[in-house]
Order: sequence, then structure tokens, then C-alpha cells
Amino acid sequence: MIDHSTHTAQLSSVAAMAWSGFALAAVVPGAMWPSRRSPLWERVSLPPVVAAPLLVVLHAWVMLGDLVGLAPEAGPLVTESVLLAGAVLFWVPVVARTRHRLSDAGRCLYLFLTAPLLDLPALGVIAAGHSAEGIAMIVAMLPLSITAAVLTWTWVNREERLTTAVDGWALPPAGGDPRA
Repeated sequence: MIDHSTHTAQLSSVAAMAWSGFALAAVVPGAMWPSRRSPLWERVSLPPVVAAPLLVVLHAWVMLGDLVGLAPEAGPLVTESVLLAGAVLFWVPVVARTRHRLSDAGRCLYLFLTAPLLDLPALGVIAAGHSAEGIAMIVAMLPLSITAAVLTWTWVNREERLTTAVDGWALPPAGGDPRA
């Protein structure tokens, strides 16, 4: 006889990890985007050199807390709430218009450097024998890396347009008349 309760518990754990990663990487910045000009963000804004390490440490605590005995007794309600607050602080320099807003190059570097650091605790979960949960977390956090790639692409294109507009000797756009 098959024990469906174990399978259901594992699926529930995988879904929880996936949701946690997706919320951090996509839901939080998506929810912040419409209010990116709100004065509220100025009040909670942290310098990026503080916000990124804070999120990395909080994420490691949430991911590995149960495995190493550091999880609070209140459980996921507390840890996920703290992680979401850390995610908001992390995304403020990228999304919001504050004194700590990063330049285009800074945003790209910030996201590209932080993404693999956020995957390290998931590797710890995999090494502890919970490979489905760890992989679910890594895959669910791919929107963070995709955002970094999109920001880089738009930044490079914007710089190219500006250079072309300023420099009369710049190459014409593809398919354009080279004599123009």
C-alpha cells in the first residue's frame, strides 16, 4: 500500500519553497512597481551594500533554519514575513525612486551578484537530502536573474541610442542608408 500522506507532505514542501522563492524574486518587485514613486520607499530605503547582504542572510536563515535548528518556534509565519520584509528592502534600490536608487549599471551588478548568493542556501537544502525543495527554490527565483538580464539589455540599448544620437559618426541602424 502506498503512503499518500508522505507524498502529499513532500509536494506541499516543494510548493512552499517554490512560492517563497517566486514571491521574493517576482511578486515583491511586481507589487512595488506601481508605487515606485511613493515617498514611503524613501523612509524604508537602505543603502544597497546593506540591503543585499541583509536579504542573503535572511534567506539563508529561512532556508536552512529548520535544518540547523535556528528556526523560531512560531514557524513559517514569522520566517516568511521577515523574508518578505527583507525582499522589499532589497528591491527598493532597484525599483523605487529614492536616494539609494542604483544607476543602470549598479542595478545590473546588484542583481547579478546577489542571484547566485541567494541560490547557495538552496544548494544546502539539496545537500541535506531535500533535492526537490532546493531545486524548486532555485527555479522559482529565476525571475531575479531574468530581471537582471532585461535591465542589462534595456540599459545597453538606451546607451547605444544615446551614443548614436550624440555622435554623428556612429553607425546607422541596421538596414539604414550608410550615406545618410
